[in-house]
Amino acid sequence: MNLNSAEGAELAEAVVGLVGKQTDVSVCLCPAFTSLEAVSRIVNESNVQLGAQNMHHEASGAYTGEVSAEMLRHLFCNFVILGHSERRQFFGETDESVNKKTLAALEANLKPIVCIGETLEEREAGKVGEVIKTQTTGALAGVEPSYADSLVIAYEPVWAIGTGKTATPEMAEEVHAQIRALLAELLGKEAANKVRVLYGGSMKPENADELLAQPNIDGGLIGGASLKASAFAGIVESAIKRSK
Repeated sequence: MNLNSAEGAELAEAVVGLVGKQTDVSVCLCPAFTSLEAVSRIVNESNVQLGAQNMHHEASGAYTGEVSAEMLRHLFCNFVILGHSERRQFFGETDESVNKKTLAALEANLKPIVCIGETLEEREAGKVGEVIKTQTTGALAGVEPSYADSLVIAYEPVWAIGTGKTATPEMAEEVHAQIRALLAELLGKEAANKVRVLYGGSMKPENADELLAQPNIDGGLIGGASLKASAFAGIVESAIKRSK
């Protein structure tokens, strides 16, 4: 929940100016709802794609304050973040509600970025694998392997979001490898390899090279560093290096 519409547009223009022409990696901006239309116009003729930070699973109806997949598609959104840890923590979202949204997004031709990850207490209790399995299988219930190309998973260790703490590249890779193995169980190995698995715990230009060098880390879900165009572009540069 940062930046008004004018500020969001200004940031988008700066990002497009820095990375809008490259075609080596996928870049997506997910501004607040109030900035979506303005940012949509700015990224329209660039290689930067547009995403939203949340959506409701129903197509329309008496859900005051909510936004549907069709509304997002109308603004040319390609992606939508679902089940972010803050949505789970502050707004009561569950694996079941994330699953409903995931299925609705895929049905509407939106690529869901499904967020999973453990709290500090869960990590210290040795429950990382258990939490990852529960959240992944819950969120993806009923998802067909044919959707693998459109599916993105973001591993965000909750204790590393906005805290400046980061999982070491080895810690992050260990969990990403578990996620990939889980995806193989759920969707089959071929489909699992098509799913992009992002790291979402305080990735910034200073650690992006090391994190993105890991075999099962396909990209980043960027929080704080995305509010400064130069920092965000620096992470994109790391991703481009990794892709070559």
